Amino acid sequence: MAEQEYVSARLRLTRLLAHPGTSILGIVALTAITIMLALNANGYLVFILALFALNVVVGVGLNILLGLSGQISFGHVGFFAIGAYTTAIMVIAGFDYWLAFIVSGIISSFAGMLLAMPALRVAGPYLAMMTIAFAFIVEHAAIELRDLTGGHNGLMGFRSPEFAGRIFFETEVAIAAVLLAGVSLLLFLQLSRGRWGMAMRAVASSDVAAQSIGLNPFAIKTTAFVLSALLAGLAGALFTPLQLFISPGSFPFFQSILFLLAVIVGGTGRLLGPVIGSLIVVLLPEVLSGLAEYRLLIFGGIMMGVLLLAPKGIIGGLMGYLSAEDPTTAKASGKALGDFLSGLNENTGGLKVTDLGIKFGGVQAAKDVSFTAPAGRITSVIGPNGAGKTTVLNMISGFYKPDSGRIEMSEDIAGRPAWRTARAGIARTYQTTQLFEDLSVRENILIALGTGHLGWLLGRPPRDAQIALADDLLAFVGYKGPVARRSGDLPHVDKRLVEIARALATKPSVLLLDEPAAGLMHSDKEALSLLIRKIAEAGVAVVLVEHDMSMIMRISDEIIVLDAGVPIKTGAPSDVQNDPAVRRAYLGDSAYQGRERSTPWIRGGKKDVLSTRSLTAGYGAAAALDSLDMDVQPGEMVAVLGANGAGKSTMMRSLAGLHRPVSGAILLDMVPIEERPAHQIARAGLSLVPEGRQVFPLMSVRDNILMGAYNRTDLDAEAEIDRLLQRFPRLRDRIDAPAGVLSGGEQQMLAIARGLIANPRILLLDEPSLGLAPSIIAELYDVLADLRDEGVTVLLVDQMATLALAIADRAYVLESGQVVKSGTSVDLQKDASIEQAYLGAEVAAQ
Repeated sequence: MAEQEYVSARLRLTRLLAHPGTSILGIVALTAITIMLALNANGYLVFILALFALNVVVGVGLNILLGLSGQISFGHVGFFAIGAYTTAIMVIAGFDYWLAFIVSGIISSFAGMLLAMPALRVAGPYLAMMTIAFAFIVEHAAIELRDLTGGHNGLMGFRSPEFAGRIFFETEVAIAAVLLAGVSLLLFLQLSRGRWGMAMRAVASSDVAAQSIGLNPFAIKTTAFVLSALLAGLAGALFTPLQLFISPGSFPFFQSILFLLAVIVGGTGRLLGPVIGSLIVVLLPEVLSGLAEYRLLIFGGIMMGVLLLAPKGIIGGLMGYLSAEDPTTAKASGKALGDFLSGLNENTGGLKVTDLGIKFGGVQAAKDVSFTAPAGRITSVIGPNGAGKTTVLNMISGFYKPDSGRIEMSEDIAGRPAWRTARAGIARTYQTTQLFEDLSVRENILIALGTGHLGWLLGRPPRDAQIALADDLLAFVGYKGPVARRSGDLPHVDKRLVEIARALATKPSVLLLDEPAAGLMHSDKEALSLLIRKIAEAGVAVVLVEHDMSMIMRISDEIIVLDAGVPIKTGAPSDVQNDPAVRRAYLGDSAYQGRERSTPWIRGGKKDVLSTRSLTAGYGAAAALDSLDMDVQPGEMVAVLGANGAGKSTMMRSLAGLHRPVSGAILLDMVPIEERPAHQIARAGLSLVPEGRQVFPLMSVRDNILMGAYNRTDLDAEAEIDRLLQRFPRLRDRIDAPAGVLSGGEQQMLAIARGLIANPRILLLDEPSLGLAPSIIAELYDVLADLRDEGVTVLLVDQMATLALAIADRAYVLESGQVVKSGTSVDLQKDASIEQAYLGAEVAAQ
């Protein structure tokens, strides 16, 4: 009972602190108290209070930049200096101080916009370096432009500000700084609660997802930069009459670090973060001033301690301790949803794609892709790994610019940026969910309403009608959890549902779903199938990419099959399922005849070199492998088959130590290795040739091969390389060429050579035929047959079941992470369940 009361009290406190009235009252009270202190303090304390207030103003600006939009700046002392110098120069020239104050803000904002335009095209350390360079440019400009700035001698002798006939001395300037700090905090409060603040946090969380709901990340980040520079410039304008003398030495680069530190220590994104941080950054050195040369050392130690103990800042740490999650769920009224669905029913055009094509380098990823997705119907795009399905979705949604073709709704939208494509009526989800993880579930939906149109910068927070619609959409997709929960903390299935609800909130004409069922349990897939059908019935043209073939065959109205980026069949599910070209694309070409073993393989009487026991692995709550039991004996070639998304690559990554299993055991020579890191597993004798080759493109072929022998101490490098070149003669003439210029087939040979030179106990091959021409595949598989005959132990994963079974001794068939069939290759070649695993259960002709 006591614990219940404690949780209830924390919840009441959370709601009280979240109420805007509490924040406004707190800002007003804090401002009034600081002004009272300034009126009754001595000159020294007044000066310190003024510096504190100016740090708060700059800190609020940095909080907009860092806390809301996720951009970092080490150059804000430059904007601070621009504001100060602009004011000083104008006042000396005879202009009124308050005019100079306004102009300093305008010029600083303009400088912020100019810096943002090139700076925001980079990220991370490169953005930090550009802002550092900006700070030094401003400093050197102040030194070199002597006629304007006074150079090292600085500027002084300017008049004090006046207002209503009263001259502003130190106390009045301090009060003005405190009032500016209070106004800045109110501005941050209104901005962060409104759509612009929500959009800034969305862009900081996922630039890609932001574009897919119509937000323009560049414009949003630039706005954050401009606002941040404006506040820094205004603070600099008040710094001038406070100091009465400015020079380049007044604006050291170290001051930029302190500005940033104040925000981080206080708590980024928190309203009072800059206040608490500025108190520490400004007042603590004064408190420690009696410690002479040790004060900076102690100050630095305290800062490090605060950051270690409270990585989210002081306010962030306190809120995490005091607050509790609001358990309120979506209150679905149904009325808002009814009006919304009626609007969707007005969609009549659908989507028409004509001759769409794109190349990456010299690789044709998609060619002559044409289909129509009518409103109210489900059009599915399927194909084996590397077929170009997601590439097509990326072109349609504006993330890739096609080299050729048309994407038509009411007009041709091919080549538009993603955010403009979203505004044209195309919404999408992603293979890996792209929620705004630092926003709540409800906020994820609210920011999508309006499809990127944000309104006035300091506009009102979402209205009750918008909140009701957001809750109705969450209820419509089947989300039953708390709407205030941070979306990054959701289980996998709820993330899928919220992402679909967010896409629907843009009121799309076309909805692109990229593998929405990946990682879901069977019951969740059934519910998802019903939801997709309901969305289509509401009038949306649904384009679905999915690897669960049973689901595809059950709910699709029409299916387009891609192979190597080219459409090979379009038609109803039953037509597609029975088409010979589709079967070849999924199962491989039966024309390849694998060479039989030189001596028959007899299983038994040997200890397993590799085995798994109840191996379970996944991503978050999604289980990609479920209680996998598998054995491989020395000298055996074992194939693992299954459709895309069956769990094959997750199995390989788990075996190699690149993905930690949830439970179960992996035994190498009967020794558990599931807890070991990847490099120790490689040393133990398990060598992975990963999907996609993963060669080192800038290193030579020779060096790539030698990287595989990193753990060998008995290596005769030249002899080993020569042996491998005899096996892969194509590589001999390219031995000193960079690996990045090799063809796909040559890179695959190189990757296998790199795995073999490690002299592994077992070689793991993940999708070696992916994206290769048939002649290269035949050549490669002949080499794999040679390895098998020479006694190399191989675990082979390949989408092409026919190819794999042609050379393997045994095989396991995976479906949804579970083994559904196992046996000798000869037996499985005759088993019809293989086709069902790849193409789904047979459906009746429509």
